[in-house]
Amino acid sequence: MSQLPLALELREGHTLDNFHAGPNGAALATVRAAADGEERQVFVWGGAGQGRSHLLEGAVRRAQEQGRDACLLPAGELLPLVPEVLESMEQFDLLALDDVDRFAGHAQWEEALFHLYNRVMAGGGVLLFSAAAAPGAPRWLLPDLATRLAAGPVFRLQSLSEEELASLLAERARERGLKLGAEVARFMVMRSERSPALLLERLAVLDRTALARQRAPTIPFIKDVFGW
Repeated sequence: MSQLPLALELREGHTLDNFHAGPNGAALATVRAAADGEERQVFVWGGAGQGRSHLLEGAVRRAQEQGRDACLLPAGELLPLVPEVLESMEQFDLLALDDVDRFAGHAQWEEALFHLYNRVMAGGGVLLFSAAAAPGAPRWLLPDLATRLAAGPVFRLQSLSEEELASLLAERARERGLKLGAEVARFMVMRSERSPALLLERLAVLDRTALARQRAPTIPFIKDVFGW
């Protein structure tokens, strides 16, 4: 697909195996089934940083590891282009459209997506969608498109509890080789926004800073790093 921008590469570290599901176990299981070719369509939605992009990237990676052709399409990176980039995309076994609601209100993009959906379904492919809102919430110019987006399982991603967020931080810290005690992890959760994505960004900063200063990630050290 030479017309696609190179920026559509998957980010490192996002897999279905390291997605901390918490109350979102059903969404994870269904996305995993889609990645394995056992589900034709899934739509996940939720607030920023709740993990919807992680799920789609993980599904694409899992499908690719199984030898299937899969592609991630972030709407925000496609909108500056022309809708014709969606032509022939049905040749992929799995397509994951991230932030699909950003196409709402763009007539040509909606039409291109509508026809792509029909071609994928006719060809036996798999479609994954993520959005900030439920399928029918955006002001789609094509009502039939909203209907199609909601044709498969739809999941609203629920927020992780404080305990689940602390567990996520500790787990990712171990993957980095960083020893983060339970009390320290809870402190970071209490002082930060309850967004998994933001917490993991801060963990990356903490890891780099602790390594540079040769310091253990204690609560006083964390206060110093983040100004808390």
